[in-house]
Amino acid sequence: MSDAVPATVYVLNGPNLNLLGTREPEIYGHDTLDDIAGNLEDRARELGLSIDMRQSNHEGHLVDWLHEAQAHDARAVILNAGAFTHTSIAVHDAIKSIRTPVIEVHLSNPHRREDFRHVSFVGQAAKGTIAGFGALSYMLALEAAARF
Repeated sequence: MSDAVPATVYVLNGPNLNLLGTREPEIYGHDTLDDIAGNLEDRARELGLSIDMRQSNHEGHLVDWLHEAQAHDARAVILNAGAFTHTSIAVHDAIKSIRTPVIEVHLSNPHRREDFRHVSFVGQAAKGTIAGFGALSYMLALEAAARF
């Protein structure tokens, strides 16, 4: 048996995602962030990875965590930046400033929603985007991260 430490995938979540399960379930579903974390942790173990799941309503935390992911040699970052997706040049620049691949995720499909959601500063800097599959979007991103 190996004593190797599994590669870590950071899973970063932005504003209001702490309310998953109760916030507009017709759009975001009934899974809570804890439900998603549990499912990701189970699958990550099967893939030989570990998950570092975090959520903040503060933009600067996301920027700091992106920098930290690179400093700790994370395999990848799965990022649901919430509303910062459409507003944050700071998050965009942080993604571009690190070598760690970032996968943008969304529970809903932003292109089927309000016009202001059609522009993603995160997506312009990320390696790829997975959107519109509810909580499964996170799992699909983890599967992609495992192949980096």
